[in-house]
Amino acid sequence: MSTYVPTPTTVEHRWHVIDAGERVLGRIATVAATLLQGKHKPQYAPFLDTGDFVIITNAARAKLTGAKEEQKLYRYHSGYMGGLREERAKVLRQRIPTRMMEEAVRGMLPKTKLGNAMYRKLKVYAGPDHPHAAQRPTPFEVS
Repeated sequence: MSTYVPTPTTVEHRWHVIDAGERVLGRIATVAATLLQGKHKPQYAPFLDTGDFVIITNAARAKLTGAKEEQKLYRYHSGYMGGLREERAKVLRQRIPTRMMEEAVRGMLPKTKLGNAMYRKLKVYAGPDHPHAAQRPTPFEVS
């Protein structure tokens, strides 16, 4: 008997909706990363993109535990000398409400071309509405 190896044509990509309102940011991010990688499927293969599409709504209302809202720093660099920029989570949430969720999920995905393909299947929205109703996404309940 031979080992089953999935091929890109046999993998079915589904759509899931996660409501992040009043839930902890990190817990939502771990569930989303698992769905994007396809680790919840029996035909998971680490060398193939077997994951699903994930829509996260109400990302602006996700909670941070402890004092992270005031103390957590998000850093980025322009590439030039002295180009390091730092921004507190509270300020980032006001400026770009979806960025915190995107960064949390991206940090949990592989740092490869395959990880980039998985990240492109993530759709994050600050409010409860999203334009993906035609894909008929199923609500995913986070415990």
